[in-house]
Amino acid sequence: MSNKENSHSGRFTVPDWLFEFHGHKCPYSVMGYRMGVIALRELGREKCFDHDLFVFSEMGVGHPQGCMQDGIQASTSATFGKGQMYKLFYGKVGATFFDPSKGTVRLLFKNEFMDKLGTHEFFKFRKQGIEPSQVPANVAQGVIDMVLNATEEELFKVERVPNFEFKPVPGSFNKAKCDECGEYVFERYLRLKDGKKVCVSCSGREGEETTIHLPDFHVGRS
Repeated sequence: MSNKENSHSGRFTVPDWLFEFHGHKCPYSVMGYRMGVIALRELGREKCFDHDLFVFSEMGVGHPQGCMQDGIQASTSATFGKGQMYKLFYGKVGATFFDPSKGTVRLLFKNEFMDKLGTHEFFKFRKQGIEPSQVPANVAQGVIDMVLNATEEELFKVERVPNFEFKPVPGSFNKAKCDECGEYVFERYLRLKDGKKVCVSCSGREGEETTIHLPDFHVGRS
């Protein structure tokens, strides 16, 4: 079943491989999958096979809801590995999808359904430190069914984002060997040390390199 057909069925379905890819069954990977399906439909496009779709996840660090990001990657093929997904560290269950030729759409998980979902028994196990794969199967399936059976209107706020501008960092194949360890380094990560070109690890200043590099985008006024 295609994403377009799936999004209009009475009960939403996800492929079994989603959970194999993600590693366990949970509601937020399903949530992310649905977000991606809706975004593709709203933008009038199919999955991304190259580099023409960018996703800006509003998740941060240490949020179990971050599982949504694997769902988004699975349904859109806009992945971290291809440099198409970025984290904004806002701590929100939302994401913005940008296609340079088709526009931009933002999806946000609605407060009302988040509150409803949070009362499910699944999260009682999670708050006790029990890993998702160890939650009883019927409990995990129950919370997943809540997401599968809900309507798009119940789940998400969907809005167009006008005048969104983003220029990704240009790709480069240029590399050189570190003058100290001899390992290849892509050029933008070479540093100078005593006149030598070295990698970050050999520079002796690794602690200064732990900056979070946020994507450089701009949202103009409509």
